[in-house]
Amino acid sequence: MRSYDVIVVGGGHAGLEAALAPARMGLRVLMVNFCLETVGQMSCNPAIGGVGKGQLVREIDCLGGEMGLAADRTGIQFRQLNASKGQAVRSSRAQCDRERYRSYMQGVIRAQAALEFMPAEVVEVLVENGRAAGVRTAAGERIGAPTVIITAGTFLNGRMHVGPRIIPGGRIDDPASVSLARSLEGLGFVLRNFKTGTPPRLDKNTIDFSRCARQDSDERILPFSLRTPGISPEQTLLPCWVTATNEETHRIIRDNFHLSPMYSGQIDATGVRYCPSIEDKLKKFSEKPSHQVFLEPDGVETDVVYPNGISTGLPEHVQESFVRTIPGLEKAAFLRYGYSIEHAVIHAEELTHGLESRRIGGLFFAGQVNGTTGYEEAGAQGIVAGINAALRVKGEAPFHLRRDEAYAGVLIDDLITKGTNEPYRMFTSRVEYRLLVREDNTDRRLADHAFRLGLMDDPLHAAIQKKYDRIGRTIQRMEEKVLRPSEISPVLSAAGSSAASRALSVAEVLRRPEISLSMLVRFEEGLRDLSDEECAAVEYEVKYEGFIDRQRKEVEKFRHLENIKVPAEIDYTGIPGLSFEVRQKLGHIRPVTLAQAERISGVTPAAISILMVYLRKYFLERERAGA
Repeated sequence: MRSYDVIVVGGGHAGLEAALAPARMGLRVLMVNFCLETVGQMSCNPAIGGVGKGQLVREIDCLGGEMGLAADRTGIQFRQLNASKGQAVRSSRAQCDRERYRSYMQGVIRAQAALEFMPAEVVEVLVENGRAAGVRTAAGERIGAPTVIITAGTFLNGRMHVGPRIIPGGRIDDPASVSLARSLEGLGFVLRNFKTGTPPRLDKNTIDFSRCARQDSDERILPFSLRTPGISPEQTLLPCWVTATNEETHRIIRDNFHLSPMYSGQIDATGVRYCPSIEDKLKKFSEKPSHQVFLEPDGVETDVVYPNGISTGLPEHVQESFVRTIPGLEKAAFLRYGYSIEHAVIHAEELTHGLESRRIGGLFFAGQVNGTTGYEEAGAQGIVAGINAALRVKGEAPFHLRRDEAYAGVLIDDLITKGTNEPYRMFTSRVEYRLLVREDNTDRRLADHAFRLGLMDDPLHAAIQKKYDRIGRTIQRMEEKVLRPSEISPVLSAAGSSAASRALSVAEVLRRPEISLSMLVRFEEGLRDLSDEECAAVEYEVKYEGFIDRQRKEVEKFRHLENIKVPAEIDYTGIPGLSFEVRQKLGHIRPVTLAQAERISGVTPAAISILMVYLRKYFLERERAGA
């Protein structure tokens, strides 16, 4: 029997990162997917990033992943969302060439040392003595490995719906993983169904773009990847376009609600709240007279346009009717119809922070199989699962990210402590420490982790350290350098800021709302030696110092709870004072720290106090017994 250190089942966004990470950590990895041609496929919209998602892409990149590099290399439009708002909520997004993205990722898989690809269907997870032992393929071949990562995406029991028509599969022209779903159920996993969907694809030659608003790339572009020196201007020439639905569009859809799989009773699954189908939008936001539709090109050398915003499972003839009421799309030709898809997911509360099953050691899950939606959420889980699979093989301690150091930490912590009753999508609003966890300081937060894990090389790690040394020294000089009122008054007056009644440090001047860093270059020569990105970091750290310090204190306030470990063998039924519900939830999720226990839905502050007292007594008794 062939054997590997890690087997990854699936070749989507989670599978790619899950396979590359352990291979780059020196282990032998096998990726198994139906075929190589669909590895790296962007099943839905041809874009990477977005609000709350751009942060995830940068985190994947900093940990040695590939998604950010792929977006930089294959992007055809780049924008920073929320650019008019504070740095904490700004997120990057790249429109990508769908075919080039897929081709790029397949090239990476072929070139990666210690990573093999196998075209096959996995139908069973092999388990021995309660631990993962490998997989069995549909051809009957058994392949051994002490760790297996399931990244089945929408393929696990996948079914596509176009009106009343049901097509088995995880994506158009691709089969579903039915036997694998049965194997997981046989191992004790309880599966449930979630629903997602995709819009039709349109022929750009039949769209009247003169009736739509043009949307171009930003002039100044920051790449996703630390390893990308810059974005070529030729990559920013292709625009997107914006149009909108109207009352006639809505009338046609409402008249045909009974034909929608979601409302006819055909689908009994929970859909995506924050990226709903057009039918869902009309049900949930019935007061809105229109909804935006973003016409996104699939690539440079294709006529395919992706109309983002009108995902639907309505029958083909209804899709044609309502789409052609939208300005610019009156004569649109359909290249593919939209469809809804329901697929099986596990209960992520069964996993550890490293995304390993508590039920079966060495078995990991990542991506939509855990109840998430989106390429970026999948990729972030994939790299964390891949890293932890490698660490398990090496016999090293698990790796997990805290909520105060990464969006990926929030994503995973939410999944395993709170669970999700609908497809989970990342937003900046989910991140309570977003002043500390920003796109612009990802390298500061995660570089040391990546370097320690062997996923970042010495030169890049050293360059990041020097960057933040420069930023820190500049801020210190600005705090120390004092300006007389006469020196600073011309700048204050020109900016419309009140006059200085006393001497002020350069940093104090910058903290005034009317003052920008560019106005103070003459007073701090070191700013001329910093890059635009470094200057932006200096300005943010100085201007928002009070808010940032307050948030750091909040982190420290709760950090002690992270340091209080909860032994795995604790019997919650024997702790007096805990309600039945709290005992059930603690026993099911098995938190590893008191902080994680606090975040479990339904676990009250009173229950945490009871648990804290119990743990003190527990550890004291163990200490006495040991003595």
